[in-house]
Amino acid sequence: MDQVNEVSRAPAFAPDSLVLNRKLPLWYQVSQSLRASILGRPRDASPRLPTEEQLAVHYGVSVLTMRQALKELETEGLISRHRRRGTFIEPRARRVSPVRLLGSIDAIVAQQSGELTTVLGHGPAPVPGELAEFFPDCAEVVSYRRLRCDGTTGEPTNWAENAVLPEIAARLDVADLERWPMTKVLRDAVGVKISRITDTVEARLADPATAELLEVPLLSPILHYTGVTYDDEGRVVDVARIRYRGDRFSFSVTVDAH
Repeated sequence: MDQVNEVSRAPAFAPDSLVLNRKLPLWYQVSQSLRASILGRPRDASPRLPTEEQLAVHYGVSVLTMRQALKELETEGLISRHRRRGTFIEPRARRVSPVRLLGSIDAIVAQQSGELTTVLGHGPAPVPGELAEFFPDCAEVVSYRRLRCDGTTGEPTNWAENAVLPEIAARLDVADLERWPMTKVLRDAVGVKISRITDTVEARLADPATAELLEVPLLSPILHYTGVTYDDEGRVVDVARIRYRGDRFSFSVTVDAH
């Protein structure tokens, strides 16, 4: 039996479940959910997708809606469709990288390294309302906006906004941010004694600025990371807000039992 027939007889790939939002196009939600499942698939996952009818039942949509969602993924080159054989994940469809919540400053620095970084802009700015709790005695912070791209393909992967205490920012060399992550710059170049970083990751939809910078469709899924950095006096010295492309990253938590 040839390899093609063996693949087509293998158990079909099992996509994640989805709670539909009836205010958004159904085919778009299904295509984005299936795309995330494909890019986040385990290494040993079957490359064969269920049939259109099976997928339609799985997502609770019509076959016509499912067909439109699959056409979108085929256009992107994530799947290929073959009459009488079925629909298959393309081998070149990349698996996602994890955004991990880890237990050391060095681990955070290592995770943020390895990409090409461009500083989009920086300067004084009013404290954003959603960050007021972290900077209760400040009217202004210094804002830094950075875009990170894949070092091999040049494809945008995430963009970050950092709100930094003005007295800390006065000692910061912007050129360092194109070489190192903010955490490393604060600790090693500026000399901030970091006591802890509190991380939060949540799912959001891409706003117009994020969609443009990351080259993704408006309202497509992204991972929104917030990292609050404290010094040894308990002050918040930096709040990072990073938007990760949902088709390139997944969320991972490591819990040490000891």
